[in-house]
Amino acid sequence: MDDKTLKNHLRKLLAGNEAHVGWASALKGFPKQLRGEKPKGAPHSAWELLEHARIAQWDILEFCRNPKHVSPEWPSGYWPKQAAPRRSAEWDRSAKSFRRDMESMVKLVTNAKTDLAAPIGHGSGQTILREALLVADHNSYHLGQFVQLRRLLGSWPET
Repeated sequence: MDDKTLKNHLRKLLAGNEAHVGWASALKGFPKQLRGEKPKGAPHSAWELLEHARIAQWDILEFCRNPKHVSPEWPSGYWPKQAAPRRSAEWDRSAKSFRRDMESMVKLVTNAKTDLAAPIGHGSGQTILREALLVADHNSYHLGQFVQLRRLLGSWPET
């Protein structure tokens, strides 16, 4: 497989929604009053899932492109302190930041100058390919939780 084809596959994996709904659809129309709710059996609220996905994706992206980046403390630094955002603007900022960082990851992966298989100089053997797959895997896992949470809350638009 040539590099261009692999990068295109990664772009679709990261930003697309070929196998299931994407984050944009999952977030669309989420009721403000439910953003901090945890129905019985749900370990996290929608806010916790969105913020966790945002923080983890940002951390991986920054690791890839910034040798001076310091990751948050594990695990507390990867989860919000509260179950709900304090204001709607906080939710909106998180969703916008998540989308922006996803776009940045896609740009990094698809850049003609990016060698997907080269070890990241300041890492311990990680490559951009590995980190992109990590983002895709992590985001997909929590997206599934997010959709299930919306269903439990009765706020998933049935089709």
